[in-house]
Amino acid sequence: MKIAIIGTGGVGGYFGAKLAKAEFDVTFLARGEQLKAIQTNGLKVKSILGDFEVKNLKATDNITDIEKPDLVIVCVKAWQIKDIRDDLKKIIHAETSILPLQNGILAAEELSEKISKKNVLAGLCRIISKIESPGVINHFAGVPSIDFGEMDGAKTERLIKIENIFKKAGIDAKIPDDIQAELWRKYIFICVSGLLAVTKTTYGEIRKLKETRQMMIDLITEIYLLSQKMGVKIESNFVEKTIPTIDALPYDSTSSLTRDVWEGKPSEIEYQNGTVVRLGKKHSVETPINSFVYNSILPSELKARGLDIKKL
Repeated sequence: MKIAIIGTGGVGGYFGAKLAKAEFDVTFLARGEQLKAIQTNGLKVKSILGDFEVKNLKATDNITDIEKPDLVIVCVKAWQIKDIRDDLKKIIHAETSILPLQNGILAAEELSEKISKKNVLAGLCRIISKIESPGVINHFAGVPSIDFGEMDGAKTERLIKIENIFKKAGIDAKIPDDIQAELWRKYIFICVSGLLAVTKTTYGEIRKLKETRQMMIDLITEIYLLSQKMGVKIESNFVEKTIPTIDALPYDSTSSLTRDVWEGKPSEIEYQNGTVVRLGKKHSVETPINSFVYNSILPSELKARGLDIKKL
C-alpha cells in the first residue's frame, strides 16, 4: 500500500515514522529545514515508549509530486485543510482513502466539499508531540492512538484493512461504533488549549488554582451542552470523566494551539473555541467562557496572519 503523510510535524512525523519503520511505502510532505533533514537523514523519533530512527525516506514539498497513494493521512493544521484540497484531489485514485487527523470537528466535512465523500474518512488522533529540531520528533506524553471510521458510520472492509496496517506498524488504532461522538469527545477536551493560551498557564497550573479550574470546567460544560443540543451521543457524565484526564496530564504540558498563540504563530483557534462560538449562536446555546477565550485570542490571531486590524 502506498501511503502519503501530508504534514510532517509532531503528528505526521510520529505516525508516518511508525509506518515507514514497518516497511510500508510512505511519502512525506514537509517543507523547509524539516524537508531537508528528512531527505538527508530520515526521521528520528524520541518517545517515552522508546526511541527509533527511520532512514532513506521519500519526501517532497509538493503534494502533486505524490503519485496515486492508496491512503492519505492528513496531518496539517486544521486551518490548512482548505488550502490543500484541490491538490489532494489531483493525486488520488478512485479507491484512495483520505484520513484527516486534525483537531476539531470540521476536517472531513471541509475535505468533502471538494473531494468525493466516498474517498474521505473521519478520524482523530491522540498524541502529545512536537518537532524538537529538523528531522527529530519528540513524543513526550500520552499513548499515541488513532480512531477512524466512515463518515456515515458504516462498517466497511477498507476500515479493517487500514486498521490492520496501523496495527502492523504498532499503532494503537480503533474503529469506534460512533466516530462522530469520538470526534466530539476529543474536541471538547482540546478546547481547553485556548484557555491555557489566554491565562498563560500549563495544564498543571490551570487545574491547580480554583478560579482557573472552575473556568476550565465551565468551558468544557458549555461545549458538552452544545453537543447535546446538536444530537451528539455522548455520555451524561462526560464532564466529570474528562476532568481527571486533565488532572493526569504532566504538570508542565501545554498544547500545540497554546504554544502557537504564545509564539505569535497562526493557530487553530477558529476550529476550536471559534467553532464553539459559531455553533452556539446557531443552536441557541450560551457559550460565555468560550466566547471570552476566542475573542481574547482573535486580535493576536489576526496579526499572526498578517492582517492589519486598523483596516478591518
